[in-house]
Amino acid sequence: MRRLARLTALLCRHRLVMSKPPPLFKELEKLATEQRNPRSMQIDTASVGDILRIMSEEDRLVPAAVHAELAYIEEAVNVIVRAFRAGGRLFYAGAGTSGRLGILDASECPPTFGSPPEMVQGLIAGGRAAVFTSQEGAEDHEESGARAVQEAGITPRDVVCGIAASRRTPYVVGAVKMAREIGAKTLFVTCTPRAGFTLPVDVAMCPVVGPEVIMGSTRLKSGTAQKLVLNMLTTASFIRMGKVYENMMVDLQMTNAKLVERSRRTIMTVTGLGYEEAAQLLRATDGHVKTALVMHLAGVGREEAGTRLARASGFVRLAALGEDYDPSGADPSAHFPH
Repeated sequence: MRRLARLTALLCRHRLVMSKPPPLFKELEKLATEQRNPRSMQIDTASVGDILRIMSEEDRLVPAAVHAELAYIEEAVNVIVRAFRAGGRLFYAGAGTSGRLGILDASECPPTFGSPPEMVQGLIAGGRAAVFTSQEGAEDHEESGARAVQEAGITPRDVVCGIAASRRTPYVVGAVKMAREIGAKTLFVTCTPRAGFTLPVDVAMCPVVGPEVIMGSTRLKSGTAQKLVLNMLTTASFIRMGKVYENMMVDLQMTNAKLVERSRRTIMTVTGLGYEEAAQLLRATDGHVKTALVMHLAGVGREEAGTRLARASGFVRLAALGEDYDPSGADPSAHFPH
């Protein structure tokens, strides 16, 4: 038995030495996210201070890379807003860090914008367990991503946004392909150059941040870039859905003490009312900040404020002015003086 084990080990070593690299090896070798960073070649012997300075200098490259993609991010926001107005939803699909970022962004939308939890959702390779513990092998199969899209009940009204720093993650590719087959709009966030992006999607966003400080560790600059893009996608989309007045969240859900106090402070800031007066106004609207603002700004009762908000598609500025807004028409910014 021992001789057989030694022979098996010898054969395995022989195969490792003699076999040709698989196609995946060659594919990874060419990816921008898998290159070595010449500026961090000595990081293993650097002091803690120097390690941090190297990382900080590299991180400074990320905002510029995202800024270069603003035109594409704008296109993507318009796709999402059209879907939201038609009753559609946004789904992120990712694996590992990318999947967790999608779930993080989705989970923050209800408390920030008062959106239903199903309006923005995250799909991750490996399911719920992968949010907390690495499930690295779960990303290797396109059929898993396709199945996740089918199980989520995605329809042609929805949008699916793939997130993959390398662009090639099979789970993400499978999810996006299935979404297109269903007829949903598709987006993609990747950190590889646009010239090498061949997957058919409606909008690709490609902030190229360069090689990571540690080769292939895409939770670093790539993850930061992806987070910035996702911030923009949902924030801009919900602003265009009337969820913000001036620069304040006015559809937030008062689900904890901090958000209760933030709601009162918002009323006080806009109206000039005192603390107790703001609290009374919120009580009169069952804690609905938008309705409270329109009641005060327009000098109307709760029922009229609600009617105005409905006619203005949720935009507080327009509701206060008594103007209507049809979301199928022009951009609401056309109604506002600049």
